[in-house]
Amino acid sequence: MKAIKDIPDSQLLLFKSCMVGQEYPGVETSTCYVFDRLGVDYCINDEQSCCTGIGHYTDIFEGLTTAAIAARNFAVARRCGYPNITCLCSTCYAINKEACETLNTNTEVREKINSIFREKGFDNLVYEKDDMNPRTNFYHAVEILLSKVDKIQEQKKFDFSGVKTASHHACHYYKVKYLDVLGNPENPQLIDNIAAACGADPVRWYEDRTLTCGMGFSQLHLNKSTSLQVTKTKLDSLQRAGVELMLHMCPNCQIQYDRYQPVIEKEFGVKYDMVHMNIAQFVALSMGADPYKVCGFQTHSVPLEGFLEKTGII
Repeated sequence: MKAIKDIPDSQLLLFKSCMVGQEYPGVETSTCYVFDRLGVDYCINDEQSCCTGIGHYTDIFEGLTTAAIAARNFAVARRCGYPNITCLCSTCYAINKEACETLNTNTEVREKINSIFREKGFDNLVYEKDDMNPRTNFYHAVEILLSKVDKIQEQKKFDFSGVKTASHHACHYYKVKYLDVLGNPENPQLIDNIAAACGADPVRWYEDRTLTCGMGFSQLHLNKSTSLQVTKTKLDSLQRAGVELMLHMCPNCQIQYDRYQPVIEKEFGVKYDMVHMNIAQFVALSMGADPYKVCGFQTHSVPLEGFLEKTGII
């Protein structure tokens, strides 16, 4: 298990997520806003490419291609001097850790990838065994935020006292690599502890708390009715618990709840009284960030204006 004291705050490559950039760009700008104010040493490198996670989990990309692209991204991180890859997306987090383990332990795969690099003249991308460590070179941005909760509390400009929040800890964080989770993988509290530092009142346990978001990547398209029923089950639990704000750590989960909450309301004839944010957006908001220029709330499907008015933000 990870320990708070082991979470770095320097030489972090903020790994760009295609789903964040496409669906919720405010997650990235909010993370940068917070990192800047917390004194976190990070960089964004435009040479970095997609992790292939969605393609991998929907069986479009096979393992060799995913590992090769990961090796290339790892080389980018090492060359720029920011080898601690820090992900905004839990799928990026899991894929990169898995690819690193493969490159370190599977000689056949590593040599195959390196032979292709050399053949094409990309010797600078060659990956040697243990160039990266799957446990000490890969982090989720939420882990960085949690390691800075004291500073977050000190620098908050808006107190969310009394706001009833609930968290959704992405399965690609606490289920895929459960031995590397910060805290208890059976009852993760990362998001809740960060929210509490912002003055919120987190509901730390509710019925169906550990239930997946329901997306399942291809399942949303191949078995949409089942996928949405899973999402509805959790939304129903949150509604019964009186949750006002659901906080996320993964754009895929946020898509499933924010984009499809209106769809579920229409298809099932229900109405929910909650809105959705990534935890970085929530922290940025508490530190005085503009709801639209920084947090990007205009990209959300469930309108946030009512929540922002109720809490006095606007």
